[in-house]
Amino acid sequence: MSILGLLCLLFALIAALALVLYGLQRRALGTLARLSQQLQRSAGNGQLPGRVDLESGRPEIAALVGAVNHLLVRAARGTERDGEPPPALFAELGERIHEAVLMHLEVIVYANRQFANIIGVDRMELVGRKLADLVPPEYAELVGENIRRRLAGEPAAERYEIDMVGLQGQVSRLEIASTPVAYDHGKALLITGVEIIPTQTQQQLGLGGEAAAEPQLLALHSLAEAIIATDKEGRITFLNPAAEQLTGSPASATQGKLLEEIVSLVDETDRRLLSDPVHQALTSGAPVNLSRRALLLSRANGHERSIELSASPIRNSSQELIGAVVLLHDVTELRGLARQMSYQATHDALTGLVNRREFERRLEEAIDSGHRGDGQHVLCYLDLDRFKLVNDTGGHVAGDSMLREVAKLLRDAVRDSDTVGRLGGDEFGTLLIGCPLDKARQIADDLTRSVGEYRFVWKDKIFNIGVSVGLVEISRESGTLEELLAAADTACYVAKKQGSGKVAVYSARDEALARHTGEIQWLQRLQGALRENRFQLYHQVIVPTHGDDGGPALEVLVRLLDESGHELHPAEFMRAAERYRLMGLVDRWVVQQTFTAIASGAMPVPARRSVAINVSGQTLDDSQFLEFVVECFDSSGVAPAQVCFEISENAVVANLDHARRFVGVLHGMGCQFTLDDFGSGMGSFSNLKNLPLDYLKIDGSFMRNLARDTVNQAMVGAMIKLARTLNFKVIAEQVEDGSAVEAARRMGVDYLQGYAIGRPQPLQLAA
Repeated sequence: MSILGLLCLLFALIAALALVLYGLQRRALGTLARLSQQLQRSAGNGQLPGRVDLESGRPEIAALVGAVNHLLVRAARGTERDGEPPPALFAELGERIHEAVLMHLEVIVYANRQFANIIGVDRMELVGRKLADLVPPEYAELVGENIRRRLAGEPAAERYEIDMVGLQGQVSRLEIASTPVAYDHGKALLITGVEIIPTQTQQQLGLGGEAAAEPQLLALHSLAEAIIATDKEGRITFLNPAAEQLTGSPASATQGKLLEEIVSLVDETDRRLLSDPVHQALTSGAPVNLSRRALLLSRANGHERSIELSASPIRNSSQELIGAVVLLHDVTELRGLARQMSYQATHDALTGLVNRREFERRLEEAIDSGHRGDGQHVLCYLDLDRFKLVNDTGGHVAGDSMLREVAKLLRDAVRDSDTVGRLGGDEFGTLLIGCPLDKARQIADDLTRSVGEYRFVWKDKIFNIGVSVGLVEISRESGTLEELLAAADTACYVAKKQGSGKVAVYSARDEALARHTGEIQWLQRLQGALRENRFQLYHQVIVPTHGDDGGPALEVLVRLLDESGHELHPAEFMRAAERYRLMGLVDRWVVQQTFTAIASGAMPVPARRSVAINVSGQTLDDSQFLEFVVECFDSSGVAPAQVCFEISENAVVANLDHARRFVGVLHGMGCQFTLDDFGSGMGSFSNLKNLPLDYLKIDGSFMRNLARDTVNQAMVGAMIKLARTLNFKVIAEQVEDGSAVEAARRMGVDYLQGYAIGRPQPLQLAA
């Protein structure tokens, strides 16, 4: 045999052994998937099979199949004797295998020890959590949506890789597959996976032998991973079929060629040509990895694929360099998913503009640039005029449609280097980079003119809207991000007061702005109160009208203590908290303090009763708030059944998707939910049936003079009838006198709250 032939055989031994462990893991996962499919088909027929027949080269899998058949016999006999349920079968199977196994309904209902070991916790700590809680936060919402779609029957990739974050912060990568299965008289998602461990380098295996060469070469040909071998000059000596498919070139046409002659490797971001990894490995004598942003361009067919690549030098038993081996992994779909996740984490789902978080990140960069004196930038704050009319007339579907069209108008009116973001319901921001203030003023005037000329058509109605714009320059003297946003918002406020379609530039010397400084000062006052813990919890009792021993027993309220210790009512500071987007911080403080009070016994909760906590629409729009609440439950030990969250009708309408997720997850954990201020708007009637609510709280305005006001009586009666149809119980708030108590009781209200029942009382918390 020639020297070149011997070298090829040595390479085959080394490379194949390095990959066979990874290949076996993938085949094991495929065997497990086929096993679950057989069980699923049988469960779908309503009968357990007598046995399953699967072949596997791994003794552990063979043992698993034997265990399955043994358990099927036991299950059949148990069904005849005592009807042992399918969950017991799944649990026993899960503990007998070495792969990670999860059973997922709305939350994880079963995890085997192998999965728990990967995450680094006792497996019972995983029960009740969501798989989405165990991935990086920016991917959580997408993973949760994928699970919901799989449970709904949508197809998915056969297998894919995912990073899992343990409860101690450690990260492990798993290759997983999932399939819907029948479970406990319902449907669940069976998720199986193997941990991906970095493959040992070829040199570490150090094995050879001519007798093993032929079967190892056959193994190389059968592997799904693309493998290319070269001689010590970097000229190709071998391609397996997977490499032929990836490069678009048959092995016969590549012999003796350099890698760069059959493919180009470029950076995925800027299309910059990457250095030849084979040449690097041969000259440095060390492995080379291209694990991020590498794009393979086939010279044969022009196709592009995202790849991960590693190139390693090959040495013989005398440690002489004899060539290199290249392993290529096609990650096109995986990177596409990552790009999709990244986009969703930084962009507003409705308009496609950057979301508030990403806008603020870019604003921070502009502020840093301004402080360094690198250029002139301008922040614009835009607030639509007459948007509420569209929403009230056509509903939130019409409002959403109009917001999408306005977003396109704004995007088309600025340069590619500028940023347009959606900051709130009908509030937008533009960040003009490298733009002097006078030029920014012209752009703002053009924006107001474009929006003013725009007509929104919905069914048989035509709406004309406007926009008010506030500008603030970003310079060396600019303050913090919060101060800049407050200044731009204040300028927008002044523009709005001057009439629709106006532009105002922030100036501390402006008389109109000076009159507005009282509200501006609330930003600092609220921030100070949060830092110094100067909020105070109050509570007001809620009583049943017919002796019901369930439902909310009290509602948590909040007051603010000013710098002098005087108590301020919410009406005095909530508007400013909403304007400066501090409601999320206030709501977090209330939730944390309430949970502490319940856990310590300072706020006793009667058996089968709960404590009502308000969540603002602004907070509902915060995707991180749900995770915060779940963490509070975990750390405090408070039972979810002890908490009833109140969300207002308007908040639900404005944040419908977030509301569905927030309510769905926490209701699934055992929390109760009340739709607050019902009747104050007209947008939520069509959405009630899609939310798992428990109570409907009638807006207090309908309770005034209820005993004598026939219109209010008719409205309250209609709301009670609707609640009964939807199986909600009814709470009446602001019940101020005995006549209102009797009228509400007579009409069928289930719970009463108001001064006639009890005034708000302060809650004393330990310092």
